Amino acid sequence: MAREVTHEENGPAKLDESDMGDDGMIYVCQCGLSDSKPLCDGSHNATADEEDGVIYKYVNDDADGERREIGELDEADE
Repeated sequence: MAREVTHEENGPAKLDESDMGDDGMIYVCQCGLSDSKPLCDGSHNATADEEDGVIYKYVNDDADGERREIGELDEADE
């Protein structure tokens, strides 16, 4: 599975101890849907039923918003 995500930031985010969870770990968003980027907020749960080889677009990059299939990956792209 893949998804199109719009990024608006143009620089890095500095992380420190205040970003640590209760378990002392820092979780960085990899799905692109978190409202607290670059930190994970659990939004990736919306992607659990995405199919391999399909590209998805979440309207406004919102995990709670509408999800559309916008294409398929070629085997060479996977």
